[in-house]
Amino acid sequence: MDTLTTLPVLYRINDQMRAVLATSAELAPDAYATDAGTDQMRQAYTLERRYWNEGGPAMVRTLDASVRTPHGDVTTRWHVPHEGVDLPVVVYIHGGGWVVGNLETHDRIMRALAHESGAAVLGVDYSLSPEAKFPVAVEQCAAVVAALLGGAPGGLPIDTGRIAIAGDSGGANMALAVALLLRDRAAAGERVVPLAGLALYYGLYGLRDSASRRLLGGPWDGLSEADLAYYLDCYLADPADERSPYVDCLAADLSDVPPCYLASADLDPLRDDTTALAQLLAARGVRVEQDVFTGVLHGFLHYSRMLDDAVVALRHGGDFLRRTFETTH
Repeated sequence: MDTLTTLPVLYRINDQMRAVLATSAELAPDAYATDAGTDQMRQAYTLERRYWNEGGPAMVRTLDASVRTPHGDVTTRWHVPHEGVDLPVVVYIHGGGWVVGNLETHDRIMRALAHESGAAVLGVDYSLSPEAKFPVAVEQCAAVVAALLGGAPGGLPIDTGRIAIAGDSGGANMALAVALLLRDRAAAGERVVPLAGLALYYGLYGLRDSASRRLLGGPWDGLSEADLAYYLDCYLADPADERSPYVDCLAADLSDVPPCYLASADLDPLRDDTTALAQLLAARGVRVEQDVFTGVLHGFLHYSRMLDDAVVALRHGGDFLRRTFETTH
């Protein structure tokens, strides 16, 4: 085995990622501490993300609106990068292990994706776990996507034939789950919601063991084996739900999934989830574009203030969505 691959993770991160970790530790050292209690962890996570969300692309319009779902009203946020008619829409489902995160913690990511894709980005403030258990958040997000067929608030001119879904980490899992759920509902006779594509960043898709999970993950990224078990325990009402195709997406029928952009980090314990997903999608004839970013950790998309790889990942995902929208009609 190459000596470099056997070095501890923190010796293998690049210099920019190391600077990010130092800055985050100063901002909020408990941001990823699952043993700190849910409320404290959420407060620390929100505090730490406040710094990373400063700056970034400016929008011509930002609008918050409420959407009715089967599990209550959900707040959403529209980011509009430019004036125009018939804007495509990217529904963004934020990460945070289903337990932390909100529209503020992922605001810069959403604005950057709007800028890079040329689409309006619609963030969803779904209900967090453990207060809300699976499948509440997935069904809320599916309802938000389906509601787009009725138009956008404030007279925003959108093209309901060009809709995509994106997400990071737990939000990437939910983004794929929503696409599968909407497809399955359409097959059962419900209204078809056409999806142009998916942009999925370092998600967990159903692997319960892998080389990357054995070799990676720790206090530096909050993704030790115990941490991953904590998040799943918060999310699932019943351990049997881990076998649901809307949690274990790798076990789902992946046919008729729209084109996908997949991004992962080579030092992420969830790296192999993305590798497996890419292979399964390709085997079913789904168009896949994949990036693996070296020297960075899970969650790196947040750090575009300091980390070049975050800028590139957002650019690549946005460019993929832009090209997908251009070929939809």
